[in-house]
Amino acid sequence: MHSVVGILLDRKTYLGILRQKTGYERIDLYNRAAENLGITPFYMCLQHISEKSVLGLCYENKKYRLIRLPIPKVTHNRAMTLTSYLQKQLRLLSNSSIVFNGQNRHDKLRIHKLLSTNKSVRDYLPESMVYSSEQLIDAMERLSSLYIKPTNSSIGKGVIKITKKENEEWQLCWSNIEPKMLSDKKAQAFIHEKVGTQSYLIQHAISLATYQGRPYDLRVSAQRGDKGKWQITGIAGKVAASGRHVTNLAKGGEARRCEELFRASGFDPYRMKADVEKAALIIAESLSERIPAMADVGLDVGVDQYGRIKLIEVNGRDQRYEFKQLKMVQTFNNTYETPLRYAKFLLNR
Repeated sequence: MHSVVGILLDRKTYLGILRQKTGYERIDLYNRAAENLGITPFYMCLQHISEKSVLGLCYENKKYRLIRLPIPKVTHNRAMTLTSYLQKQLRLLSNSSIVFNGQNRHDKLRIHKLLSTNKSVRDYLPESMVYSSEQLIDAMERLSSLYIKPTNSSIGKGVIKITKKENEEWQLCWSNIEPKMLSDKKAQAFIHEKVGTQSYLIQHAISLATYQGRPYDLRVSAQRGDKGKWQITGIAGKVAASGRHVTNLAKGGEARRCEELFRASGFDPYRMKADVEKAALIIAESLSERIPAMADVGLDVGVDQYGRIKLIEVNGRDQRYEFKQLKMVQTFNNTYETPLRYAKFLLNR
């Protein structure tokens, strides 16, 4: 059997392979990419890993075989490890395998702190601080628009946005409720109650460029490829649903090509795209100096009305579906092939 690369999936996704029910993961694209690269994909989940071997699904000659193999030398992690049992299993796997993207749920504040130490990245970072009622009061005195967001959630869950209006009241947007107008004291009380004992951060909300009156941001796929170097595999725009403050597709946002969005905002689309790619590469390279196993991330990047670029957040397990929605077929395929190119690079090293 030629070069085997482990692809680590959540248990539910792994169990769905034979029924072709794998949610957002397009297993067929891994299979096709592996065939092009002359490697054998071996699908596994953490529940089936022991010290020296793993039971998993090997894809060869267009079919799957359930077999037990020695732990692969290289593993591309696509699983979430949110429990202590799964983290322990991941450590066990990492003893014998080079696992890239091992940690793929990143605390937003930690990422901000790691990036802040790099001077070339600092301009791309919106002001961010750990949530406390004192910090909130201070931020509301200095800044006119803020996000209060959980440091560890995804798909825009739990994000509150407040914006100061002419009459000194604050417009508060949260979840599906209609935006409310509140005094600063009432807004602070509402936020404090929602945050409770959870870990949140306060972030300066940049005034995002808009498309047909709706704010948009960008999902940038940054991945390491066949020479181990970072590359930008693709950029997709995400436009907030009417009246909403988050652009996530899971929250009603819609995918649009970035060139179309840049044009609508009066930017030179090619120059803006090149600037976003450059910023994303600097950010990805800087982060991987501090988190060496990082190799495949989805960066949410905002552009303000003046064309200034800011990092909104880093997604350690990019679902890649914006490219699929936009029928950017080649880009979508490449987001599956590039990590396997990197895996092959690691195997040969």
